[in-house]
Amino acid sequence: MNKIVCIVALAVGLSASSGPLTGPAGADEPPPVTGWMEQFSFKDPPRPAPQTPFLAGNGAEVKLGDFEGRVLLVNFWATWCAPCIRELPSLDRLQFELGGEGLLVLAISQDRGGADVAGPFLEKLGIHRLGLFLDSKMRLGRALGVRGLPWSFLVDREGRIVGELPGYAEWDSDEGIALIRHYLKQGSEDEIDKADCSCRPGPPKKLSDY
Repeated sequence: MNKIVCIVALAVGLSASSGPLTGPAGADEPPPVTGWMEQFSFKDPPRPAPQTPFLAGNGAEVKLGDFEGRVLLVNFWATWCAPCIRELPSLDRLQFELGGEGLLVLAISQDRGGADVAGPFLEKLGIHRLGLFLDSKMRLGRALGVRGLPWSFLVDREGRIVGELPGYAEWDSDEGIALIRHYLKQGSEDEIDKADCSCRPGPPKKLSDY
């Protein structure tokens, strides 16, 4: 059984002459992945997100498909992971910045202690814009192929995984916001309007909202 480890650093593995990576070829390409998004890898073609259940902080069982219609940033973290702790404030700020445009950050704790451990920890860090989600048995993490923490996946409005980023990143950086905004603008106006109406328009006011 593979052990989940905390990712401290990753080798870029690109030559200086290779230039910034871009997404799948097409007329409406996402922006180049540079800076904090340099480790982001695109799925070409995008693949359906697994519907493995995980828990909301209130004990309800949920699936990624329950949030279809919004762009999702699915982030796996744990209280014992130092890079995760560094990353959480940027995810909190990102939710504040783009939540009204249709983004939902799903920060999913893999702590074995569940809500009793993760909830107070987020409160202590001052993370109030993110809901509390739990994958204590790592079922969703395994289904997605998570091999370390933190690990993030970007899911489009149609419920497809368009890319992933292993390791720590400042998600509210200019390059992070540009990447996510590209997918926020995808889909027809009717689809986007429907998603905005059927989902909570802003971030939760407190962790107990989930």
